[in-house]
Amino acid sequence: MGTDGRDAAARDGSIAGAHILVVDDDPRLRRLLQRYLTEQGFRISAASSAAEARQVLGFMQPDAMVLDVTMPGENGLDLTRALRQEGQELPILLLTARGDPEDRITGLEAGADDYLGKPFEPRELLLRLKAHLRRFTPPAPSDNLRVVRLGGLEFDPARGLLSGPEGGVHLTGGEVALLTVLARRPNETLSRDEIARVLDMEEIGERAVDVQVTRLRRRIEPDPREPRYLQTVRGKGYVLKPGV
Repeated sequence: MGTDGRDAAARDGSIAGAHILVVDDDPRLRRLLQRYLTEQGFRISAASSAAEARQVLGFMQPDAMVLDVTMPGENGLDLTRALRQEGQELPILLLTARGDPEDRITGLEAGADDYLGKPFEPRELLLRLKAHLRRFTPPAPSDNLRVVRLGGLEFDPARGLLSGPEGGVHLTGGEVALLTVLARRPNETLSRDEIARVLDMEEIGERAVDVQVTRLRRRIEPDPREPRYLQTVRGKGYVLKPGV
């Protein structure tokens, strides 16, 4: 097994027993997800509303959240936006009966890491959850991964950490994944298709990549409207240009 294989195995081991918060107002689906994910080795907490989810988050920190969009009261999109504004970084996978690409883009813009339309195969949910948990878990250090300087910020792709003069900078799992992809190949233009393949966004398409880039620029750019480090190469894709 090569280095990448060892790293992947280590990350798979690190997500065993991960704590998942399932939030859905449908008691039948909530019970089914709770039973299925428990059988797969996860620890599960469940909530029937955004208010209950906030209570859970008030006394414990799950590793990921599976969140229904169309709930009465505060819906899943509003809760996602609020959690991101509060600095919550955990991967969020949205569930909804509306599976149109535009709805998925709206979910990503709200701060979600993924979007799964109902009805769905539990196996697909499981695979997506594992993928996001692996991305959120910093990979094992590798000699060929160098810290990238972005003005007053530094990104360590080996650990998945962005830090500045005042300490760590909050990034979502999707933002960490995108910045890691770009930081592994600095000063090299990556096409939207290539980025989508690496981030498992092919089904949603190039627009999803653009949304993630926009979110990441808000974290790393002094002026996101005039990007200095994460630049667009017209007709080709995106390039990360480290510098001071």
